[in-house]
Amino acid sequence: MKLIVAVVQDQDSNRLMKAMVDHNFRVTKLASTGGFLKSGNTTFLIGTEEIRVNKALQVIKENCKSREQFITPVSPMGGNADGYIPYPVEIEVGGATVFVLPVDEFHQF
Repeated sequence: MKLIVAVVQDQDSNRLMKAMVDHNFRVTKLASTGGFLKSGNTTFLIGTEEIRVNKALQVIKENCKSREQFITPVSPMGGNADGYIPYPVEIEVGGATVFVLPVDEFHQF
């Protein structure tokens, strides 16, 4: 058994959930918040047999796309911010961060 932990952007979460269910994966969906952009993410917990890990990764890759987004940086911490004028910067967001972990035991009650 393997546990796949996938952190995806909220915009991709409903599409990914539907695709995982369509491919007969059991999924637990958790709301989470990213530390860098402080924006909404969704964390998926997927338990599966080792032989199905590559299929799960393929489904995640097909449904979680990166995209460009403009953000306005926050003012610098400390000091005088009177002269600070934030300009929007373009960054890449989305996609998925995925961890595949071994499972020593699995119980379903």
